Amino acid sequence: MSSFWITENHNYERTCMITCALSGVVANRNQCPAIPYTPEEYATEAKRAYEAGAAVVHIHARTPDGAPSYEVEDYRNIYDAVTTACSVIINFSTGAVGIPVEKKIAPVKEIQPAIAALNMGSMNYAKYHPGKKSFVFDFVFANPFSEITPLLSAMKEKGVKPEMECFDSGHIGNCFPLIDMSLLTPPYQFSLIMGVLGGMPPTADNLAHQVRLLPPNSDWEVIGISSDQWRMVATAIALGGNVRVGLEDNFYLSSGVMAKSNGELVEKAARMIRDQGREVATAEECRERLGLKHR
Repeated sequence: MSSFWITENHNYERTCMITCALSGVVANRNQCPAIPYTPEEYATEAKRAYEAGAAVVHIHARTPDGAPSYEVEDYRNIYDAVTTACSVIINFSTGAVGIPVEKKIAPVKEIQPAIAALNMGSMNYAKYHPGKKSFVFDFVFANPFSEITPLLSAMKEKGVKPEMECFDSGHIGNCFPLIDMSLLTPPYQFSLIMGVLGGMPPTADNLAHQVRLLPPNSDWEVIGISSDQWRMVATAIALGGNVRVGLEDNFYLSSGVMAKSNGELVEKAARMIRDQGREVATAEECRERLGLKHR
């Protein structure tokens, strides 16, 4: 009976894919001791996430001392360590501020991961402190078509699946000319990011609206930021989508309870998926579902 209510992009009988964002680029161990820095630490965290149910790990590279890195060598060292440790799908970030397009795409072209994240539009990107009545940070996150198109062209040439990261409705709309240009081909993969100031507010209504805007044959996940994460994860599971968790997005299992590893965050997400009557997707299922060519 429940299958009567399944619609395009709302298939809650399909297995639910978990992505784990292992580290991010900004947070450090003073904020969360579990954030990985070295390739060996990335491998350990990736294996924990994989064993807990993650099909994909999203990677921002760092140098071994924890500084953000956009160098091919650091990405390669992390990639090699993770793929040796487990059979998880690899997703590289291409998001950065003030970094030339050629440098953003170099690790994707040289190493050819299965997936590469692609920011789909420009926006104000800020964090506000209500107590201080001031902004903690405030900048313009510029992602014009003049950068999006060469990134997509390189991904298409190398057989790397683009994961379209959308912070608002207009970012979803940006996919349609790219589809018309044949730079994007189905199945499409979207990440809907909720809870960043300057993007869409993290409500269930807003997530449902974003999903209705997606083109047919889309696989989508929610990325809930900070304390909004678990509410948005629950909403995405109910809507038939996929989920992303991990120390890039949120440190806490519940209020005041910090995760000791990425694996603990994935364990909670997997439990929430099963509690709603869905199953956790394996990496092998996701490779076939998304038509992935690489690791």
